[in-house]
Amino acid sequence: MNAVSTLLIFVGLFLLGGAVSFWKQGMPRGVVILLGIGSALSLLAGILRLEV
Repeated sequence: MNAVSTLLIFVGLFLLGGAVSFWKQGMPRGVVILLGIGSALSLLAGILRLEV
């Protein structure tokens, strides 16, 4: 696992936590969806960069 894939996975998990937190606070749905999409893309990029 290299540093870039680790960073992308970490950022994806951070954004996912933010989306869940915003959902619980009752923030607008667009903000939650945007964070969710960013999280999914970041996690996907980090997983695809893994050298298995």
